[in-house]
Amino acid sequence: MANPPLAGASGVLLLISLVALVGLVVDPREITGQPAWAKPARFGFSFAVYTLTLLWLLTFVQGRGFLVRVISWVTAVTAVVEVLWVTGSAAGGTTSHFNFTTPGYSGLLITMLVVISLLGLMALATIGLLLLQRVEPPQLAWALRLGLAVGVVGMAVGALMVTPTAAQEAAADLGRGMPHIGAHSVGEPDGRPGMLLTNFSTTAGDLRVAHFVGVHSLQVIVLLGLLLTLGPRTLGPRHRTALVVIAAVTCLGLIALTVWQARRTQPLFAPDMATSTAWIVLAVAVAAATATVFWHARATRVNTVP
Repeated sequence: MANPPLAGASGVLLLISLVALVGLVVDPREITGQPAWAKPARFGFSFAVYTLTLLWLLTFVQGRGFLVRVISWVTAVTAVVEVLWVTGSAAGGTTSHFNFTTPGYSGLLITMLVVISLLGLMALATIGLLLLQRVEPPQLAWALRLGLAVGVVGMAVGALMVTPTAAQEAAADLGRGMPHIGAHSVGEPDGRPGMLLTNFSTTAGDLRVAHFVGVHSLQVIVLLGLLLTLGPRTLGPRHRTALVVIAAVTCLGLIALTVWQARRTQPLFAPDMATSTAWIVLAVAVAAATATVFWHARATRVNTVP
């Protein structure tokens, strides 16, 4: 099914990302410790991937043209507006998120929070349509639904970033106001050393890790569902669906763990013993669940073959 709004939005977002890449080369400015155009480049590419993925998901919805058009147009407009806001802020040499330095920026930020909430609502509406729609094979159907559901959880993690930090509240108590509300980092101000490409903090907790994991779990789970339609032949439909469910639960576990780790001010690659133990427990549980599915599939196949 043709989907001009989402296809057009994807093209615009990719173009913005390319322009931002040029900006990285020609503009030496930095904003909160990273190249000014790094954030527009990441946002443009990430939103382009999301709109293209949603375009494809909506091709499975039949007979609900009006709702599909509403979802497509609202998602396309909100995604482009969000990325244009980030890009415009970078061009102006200031931060986009958490910026309450002037009434104008405050109003714009609140407007953007409403816009991004609409994006999440459209994702929830798409999940509802996919639940009502019969999609075959079942493992693909559940990959579409659960992938998008985990993606919504990842979007919701963003809400944790827009609450005042302890340092911001302390400054407000001293009468200094709150020119910035919220932060990516936990335990240190934004702008400290970060990882290449992602800019995740290497010296403090960072809520963007969980946000990234959740949002892009959509593509991972959907890809798994597609691969499971091809094989292995030893797995029946129920076993393949079970693997999709395990993948979705795993992604939710990763979101929970990375939020927990960040809130305890630990960088992604510097966990303490408790966090490391939790990572190991999750890995063992996932491996055991996956092995159980394959064992049951093998046992069922052996018992049914004459």
